[in-house]
Amino acid sequence: MTDMDFAMSAKADDYHKRLSAFMTEYVFPAEADYDRYRREAGPDDHTVPPIVEDLKAKAKERGLWNLFLPAISGLTNLEYVPLAELTGWSTEIAPEALNCAAPDTGNMEILHMFGTEQQRQQWLQPLLDGQIRSAFSMTEPAVASSDARNIQTSITRDGGDYVINGHKWWTSGAADPRCKVLIVMGRTNPDAPAHQQQSMILVPIDTPGVSIVRSTPVFGWQDQHGHCEVIYDNVRVPAANLLGDEGAGFAIAQARLGPGRIHHCMRALGAAERALALMVDRARNRVAFGRPLAEQGVVQQWIAQSRNEIDQARLLCEKAAWTIDQHGNKAAHVLVSQIKAVAPQVACQVIDRAIQVHGAAGVSDDTPLARLYGWHRAMRIFDGPDEVHLRTIARAELAREPSVFVAAGTCYGG
Repeated sequence: MTDMDFAMSAKADDYHKRLSAFMTEYVFPAEADYDRYRREAGPDDHTVPPIVEDLKAKAKERGLWNLFLPAISGLTNLEYVPLAELTGWSTEIAPEALNCAAPDTGNMEILHMFGTEQQRQQWLQPLLDGQIRSAFSMTEPAVASSDARNIQTSITRDGGDYVINGHKWWTSGAADPRCKVLIVMGRTNPDAPAHQQQSMILVPIDTPGVSIVRSTPVFGWQDQHGHCEVIYDNVRVPAANLLGDEGAGFAIAQARLGPGRIHHCMRALGAAERALALMVDRARNRVAFGRPLAEQGVVQQWIAQSRNEIDQARLLCEKAAWTIDQHGNKAAHVLVSQIKAVAPQVACQVIDRAIQVHGAAGVSDDTPLARLYGWHRAMRIFDGPDEVHLRTIARAELAREPSVFVAAGTCYGG
């Protein structure tokens, strides 16, 4: 068996130094400009703040572009871990500045792995170039969509076309005026075995019958790209828009969500690191009851717990990424569930402590903590809620061959 080695490679170290400088010099100073644009435009405006396009141009010039996709960047998943973590320090700006933002990353992976040459030319290349954005339309309000077999949207063959009818929500990215294509998951054959009923299909967002009903806020905050409720009413697209084979939707979804979940977890660690840094700074500089908060035993405990939890989660994330690199998505599926159940929880715990140390300022928009908390609390639901991942982990553990130590080393009284 290949030894696990999580040390940063020379290539990753070079990227890490350049990306750290980019974050310090350009991304963090851009946050105030980004927030000001969003505030002045109003919560229902989903246009992109111009500063984002400026950052994208700078990142592209510096070779900090499409780092998430091994076939393009040449980086392994393990090498990408510390880079994605850096972008998590500024979740609203940095991932998109590097063209590494969800849901585009997952959609680009799908098109890269399963798209035809024509589909790649029409949709993948503009996405890789950062010219357009996309959305992934799977979740439905009427069913428990964490079990993809429940999805009811119909995709029916009619001659040379498919006709789509259904009601989706949490279609992230669809409110962005740059969004040009939706990847829709629906049922093509209700009579097939459970995991072969679903398919995925490309739907240009301006196709007749596609109606964006609203963008749903997360804890009262409208993300720039939006999380949309979408109606598909007799939407007709060419059969050539099907991704992969008919009935392959579930398998494609698993291929998409493996690396995608890891990317979210990497960024969550970055958010947790930012929260811890803010907590430490506040503890050093805030005086209460005659001494700095840093001298309060409970605050010291929170800081220590946060460091332990972040480092533990990072090691698990690195192990999952290493396993994907060495053995593929399937071999890593339990590890992916582990990190997906762990990283958002850790982020929420660390951010919550940082909020508490900041007092009333922590729940305001004067710090990034409240918004960071809202996003990472939502992360415990999207890409599969905690409970689904915990069930996967438990089933794998229960299915293991019993240890010989159980019989040899366990003795009950008598």
